[in-house]
This record gives sequence, C-alpha cells and structure tokens, in this order.
Amino acid sequence: MSKIWWMNGLRFACQTDCGKCCDQPDGIVYLRPEDAEKLAAHHEMSVEDWLIRDCRQTLDGRYVLNSDPETDICIYLDSAKRCQVYESRPAQCAAFPFWSENLRSDRSWQRTLEECPGLDAEDAVIIDGDTVRLKVLQDRDAMRGFRVWPPQK
Repeated sequence: MSKIWWMNGLRFACQTDCGKCCDQPDGIVYLRPEDAEKLAAHHEMSVEDWLIRDCRQTLDGRYVLNSDPETDICIYLDSAKRCQVYESRPAQCAAFPFWSENLRSDRSWQRTLEECPGLDAEDAVIIDGDTVRLKVLQDRDAMRGFRVWPPQK
C-alpha cells in the first residue's frame, strides 16, 4: 500500500489578520460537544444559553455556529479579520486547512493552496503527517456534530 501523499508533511503558518478561512459567505462550522463547552465557558455562559445565542441547527439537526446576518461570515471574525475566540475556536476551525475535503485530491489541494496564504507563507513550517492526520480526524469528528444537549451517551 502506498503512503498517503501528505504524510511527508505540509508547510503551513496561520497568517495574522488573514481571516480567509473564516470570511467566506455560506461557510458552515460544525461543532463537537467539546467545542460547545469550550465556547460557552469562553463567553461565561451555560452551554444551553450559548447554543441559543450563537448557534443554529441544520436541517438534519446538527448544531453549527451562526453566521453574521448581514455578511454571512463567521460571527467571531472582527472587521480586522481576527478571530475573537481564537484560543477557544472549534476543532473544525483549528483543523483548517487540513480538512478531508482539501486533502482528497491534488485538484482540491491546489485550490486550497490558492485560497490559503499560510500554505506558502515565508514563515510556514512543516506540519508533520501525524499532526495532519489528527487534524483530519478532528475535522471528521466535528462534521458528525451533535443534535441534542447534553449529548446522549
């Protein structure tokens, strides 16, 4: 079996005041229960109250982060393109650009290279393949999401 192409590592460094991964209209951030807990704590709210204020449910019932009603971009991205919850951001956000959909083919990866300046930035460092794999798994876990609070075991 051949080695997955990205297991040799990929260059990346998140760029200050970039926000390109967060400012796309129609973007959806799926949430894990852990994300809801972390963000609710960040805002010093109960998870239930935070879900009501900052989230909505998709047609299939998964909780996702609300978008700004005027711009349709992330509610936590400020006008200077900075994430206001960076240290508490959801796993799906932290996993970018190493999402399954971006890594599935050379064509997908080329599109991601064009959209994300952190992938060819001068200060980019090699993210090893095992770390990339963990980010892919975090993204997949986030996409499964949750539909009720507290989550059913």
